[in-house]
Amino acid sequence: MTALDILSDGFDRVREGVREVADSLTTDQLDVRPAEDANSVAWLLWHTSRVQDAQMAALAGTPEVWTASGWADRFGLDLDPTETGYGHTQEQVAAVRGVTSEQLVGYHEATVERTREILAGMTEADLVRVIDESYDPPVTVGVRVLSILADDLEHVGQAVFVRGMVEHA
Repeated sequence: MTALDILSDGFDRVREGVREVADSLTTDQLDVRPAEDANSVAWLLWHTSRVQDAQMAALAGTPEVWTASGWADRFGLDLDPTETGYGHTQEQVAAVRGVTSEQLVGYHEATVERTREILAGMTEADLVRVIDESYDPPVTVGVRVLSILADDLEHVGQAVFVRGMVEHA
């Protein structure tokens, strides 16, 4: 098993987590924010997909699935289509509402498929290519992909927690 295989497997695990979290939740349940300054399951899953989509597209130099495949239009959020959720205010978090489990899972599925295509087009040598020298040590493609994966896993875990709060409220 190569490093690229491991990364691909990691994104498949995120996919499974997204499916499990979203499974059978209503739109109202997806929109619940346990506190005024907390994130909803809908926002967490949307953000998970948006960050992966935007950063993997940037690495590959390709358009984002969000806009290129019409997901931004299907979601119909009152947000700029370039938004990924990074640094969102409470108002912006609240704007990610009214979406269905099917939309969240569908967008994530499309994002993971694109991620898998990008990873399949890479070689082990690509993973050590430096893409950001502003850090010490400089960031490589491999480190960036691992950071995306780690962020995804953290947000899916947060969504599992919020789902539990919603179901047991």
